[in-house]
Amino acid sequence: MDKLLEVREFDTIIGNENYKDDEKYKYFEAFDSLLDFIREFDCNDESSDALKFMRIGYKRSIGNVVSIKNYVGLIQMKNGYRVQILPKIDFGKAEDGNTQTKKVFLKMLRSMKDFPSKVFNDAAMNVDKMNLYEIFINMYIQEVRQLVKHGIRSNYVQQEDNQGYFKGKLLVNKHIKANLAHKERFYVLFDEFHPNGPENRLVKATLEKLHKLTGSTKNSKEIRQLLTAFEAVDSSTNYEKDFSKVVINRNTKNYEILIKWSKVFLMNKSFTTFTGSTNSRALLFPMESVYESYVAKQMKKVFCPDGWDVHTQDRGHYLFIEPKKQFALRPDIVIRKGDKTVILDTKWKRLYKSEKNNYGISQEDMYQMYAYSKKYEASEVWLLYPLNEDMRNHAPIEFYSGDNTYVRLFFVDVANIEDSLKELKQRIEI
Repeated sequence: MDKLLEVREFDTIIGNENYKDDEKYKYFEAFDSLLDFIREFDCNDESSDALKFMRIGYKRSIGNVVSIKNYVGLIQMKNGYRVQILPKIDFGKAEDGNTQTKKVFLKMLRSMKDFPSKVFNDAAMNVDKMNLYEIFINMYIQEVRQLVKHGIRSNYVQQEDNQGYFKGKLLVNKHIKANLAHKERFYVLFDEFHPNGPENRLVKATLEKLHKLTGSTKNSKEIRQLLTAFEAVDSSTNYEKDFSKVVINRNTKNYEILIKWSKVFLMNKSFTTFTGSTNSRALLFPMESVYESYVAKQMKKVFCPDGWDVHTQDRGHYLFIEPKKQFALRPDIVIRKGDKTVILDTKWKRLYKSEKNNYGISQEDMYQMYAYSKKYEASEVWLLYPLNEDMRNHAPIEFYSGDNTYVRLFFVDVANIEDSLKELKQRIEI
């Protein structure tokens, strides 16, 4: 029995067997467990915002349905069933299942400033055969392999022991209790150069946990091999205490990414605003942030060599300046070249062919773009939406305010982003 349900954003999940063959829906045999999962998090104030991406609705004749949008990742429920949510990325006629989607999504993730990954190489694994959680486990393994290659850190660790020779400081009370009949021994406190530091204890504990969780033979084998490098290290039993002891500095820089991942795996911390329970886990990513980060990083590669200054999350402009500066404006991307300033804002939203309905553009977004234009004195504003099949090859769309503000739309081909942004640059430079 396959306990993994793979879906994409905007899919609708159902539990009614009578519609299991209907292509409009995704049937899930553990649907009731999924409802319990959503309700569990929905009751948690810290989690409720993040879980709004999964809405429980009702359809006549079908019953309860769950709709998904704007967050992707993996949900693991208490009974072992998993739901893997992938972003809705259009590849045109080149679509080949979910393999390409996963590869592009992983590239997008790596563009995020806080996403812990340096050495990940998707060519070294079978992405099509691994779910996202196994891929993240493999990322951790690759980071540990790099650490072991450079050598795990040893430091002076304070220890106490009853030894046959004297060193360090004699613990008088414990010495009397332990050695009343053993005058040849000494109960002492001493410092020893040893790898049994908090960072290594956490890495070992993470490897041991992942070895129990992984369903990949490849990942399991590599974890066993890596654990041999930590034989002299105790596994962490008090995660919070050990995390509090870890200080990232120039001596522990190699552990920075690993410690972030260890918090994800050991404490069930996610990259969203909520934490999973002991048996339920959710590793989720807000696609709005992922998309913005990916586009911004790629824009720097495409625009900067031609003399453009590219700034992300630009600050310093406010909607009002009296009685004090209030309501900060923060466009996603501001580019400047000479005396030309262009504002660009990313929106992870699927537009559709309907001029009557403004193609699905939010009225609030247009108010926001108009404010950017006036405060930045930029006549040209661009809204960057992901390309979808409905809008592929659509004629250029632009709006004019009548007072020197143009808002133009551009559809970013996420699967071929470099070529797509080169096209955008040509349009801006016309």
